Amino acid sequence: MATLLVVDDEKRIRGHLATYLEGRGHRVLTAADGAEALRCAESEAVDLVLSDVRMAGLDGMALLRELLRRQPDAVVILMTAYATIAGAVEAMKEGAFHYLVKPFALDEVGMLVERGLELAALRRDNRDLRRALDAPALLESKSPAMRAALNTAHQAAASDATVLLLGESGTGKNVLARAIHAWSPRSRGPFVTIACTTLAEQLLESELFGHVKGAFTGAWKDKPGRLEAAAGGTLFLDEIGELPPELQAKLLRFLEERRFERVGDARTLEVDARIVAATNRDLEAEVRAGRFRSDLFYRIAVVSIRLPPLRERREDLPELAHHLLGSLAARHRRPLPRLDAPARAALLAYPWPGNVRELANALERALVLSPGETLAAESLPDPVLAPRGEAPAPSAESLSLEEVERRHVQQVLASSSTLEEAAARLGIDPTTLWRKRRRWGLD
Repeated sequence: MATLLVVDDEKRIRGHLATYLEGRGHRVLTAADGAEALRCAESEAVDLVLSDVRMAGLDGMALLRELLRRQPDAVVILMTAYATIAGAVEAMKEGAFHYLVKPFALDEVGMLVERGLELAALRRDNRDLRRALDAPALLESKSPAMRAALNTAHQAAASDATVLLLGESGTGKNVLARAIHAWSPRSRGPFVTIACTTLAEQLLESELFGHVKGAFTGAWKDKPGRLEAAAGGTLFLDEIGELPPELQAKLLRFLEERRFERVGDARTLEVDARIVAATNRDLEAEVRAGRFRSDLFYRIAVVSIRLPPLRERREDLPELAHHLLGSLAARHRRPLPRLDAPARAALLAYPWPGNVRELANALERALVLSPGETLAAESLPDPVLAPRGEAPAPSAESLSLEEVERRHVQQVLASSSTLEEAAARLGIDPTTLWRKRRRWGLD
């Protein structure tokens, strides 16, 4: 089921097209003008846009340009009753998939939409392939622990079992979640992500399960949630350990029955979506502390996979750094540089509490600050170059994952001038960092 957006200032045409396309098995959103369409496209994952050209305010051509600026892979079909050759040529030059002349037959619309969705699927596959090529080193390893994790992930991907990815921040849980989807029979379906740390509880419930018009202040129309968007594919719940207790109960019911209700709705919906979850917290400890439901834990931990931190897979550091440097150099339009010997030694000696994410940030900093073909040790961040003669920190074996993370966050907060700067250095959302700081009393 694809999600389509129909944009027309005539209510009759919007309703007519929506009814027809819904009859073909698609989910259809509608908007009366370009500004409303942009708001829809910003809050929803839209596969194809069907828009009128002549509208008050933001017209179809302006909407096309803005959509492609925000989402370069968007597929847009323009409709008009005032067709000209010059207008059609301009639309195609601007990136429209097709230029449809009113009045048109609905069968013609259906054919164009299916062709457009095929193009959208190709673009999505190409995007996923680029992402996979951009991070192959995260899915290849000389480390026995990492190889065991990847082998388990491959086996689990072939089933519909719920998978729980465990590990510190920055170990690659998001990348592995996407890979599990790509390796699975659901790979042609959508891969939908929701971060359980970035929204207030009510908004998170709406984002996950959807809501109906009038369910709460600001709910001015029905809105399907991420679960419905993931139908036939995979829903990735990032940082599920942060899920509020009330939503834990609702998620548990979905996992047991595949049923749920939108916020404010009495109707029960059924959705076929696989759940992959991830957390950097010790969920068993959270269960013992009463902060996480034990029944939900057992439901999501059908297959648990722990990704080892970078300090436990040092044999991967040289190739990982080389790969990341290649990706970063391409992004910054620079030739691939090489690390000098002191820089390589510093990378190998540092414990990398922020894992692969911290390594990528350190290498990007070094690349930006090194104009030549060689990255010197002096261009690496100060923590990586800290004197080695200081008293050693407690070994990783003596600390919990959460304590390691807490110490690293505390260190980054202390050396940052603002919360936003610290969040950027850690590679997380400022809201997530605020919550962690509050939970650990680091104010």
